[in-house]
Amino acid sequence: MTLRKLVLAAALALTTGATAMAADYKVGQIEVDDLWVRASAPGQENGAGYLEIENDAKTPDRLVSVSSAAAERVELHTVKNENGMARMREVDGGIEVPADGKVELRPGGYHVMFLKLKTPFAEGGTVPATLKFEKAGEVQVNFKVKPVSHNPGMDHGHMKH
Repeated sequence: MTLRKLVLAAALALTTGATAMAADYKVGQIEVDDLWVRASAPGQENGAGYLEIENDAKTPDRLVSVSSAAAERVELHTVKNENGMARMREVDGGIEVPADGKVELRPGGYHVMFLKLKTPFAEGGTVPATLKFEKAGEVQVNFKVKPVSHNPGMDHGHMKH
């Protein structure tokens, strides 16, 4: 391989890698990636959404709310251990995203709760939503609908809602 072809191949590889690492969504210094929900099981009225939020700013920000036409109500939740039972609870005041840091909304922890779905989440589809940050503002996003059996490896324990 000539030096010219080698340099061209290396440049192409670097460009492709940089593109693949770009944020799914960005507002201000906030980047939002890896948004997903599980497809609804028969009779399921609610759904949980998960995502990663990275803050490149020198000051913290806060995810204060999420809205979506896909559900009657959308809340930010966390899982708390109460008397040996994991229970989901609404987060009061939103979720802090630290300066130069990130927060992951994952099963067993923080998550977006879609309450009283207007239609079931269909595998392969998307769920539109608006994330509202205290400082960065609002960003329109789409959660990808994964299979109902999708499990990123977290143990849910004995959760009650």
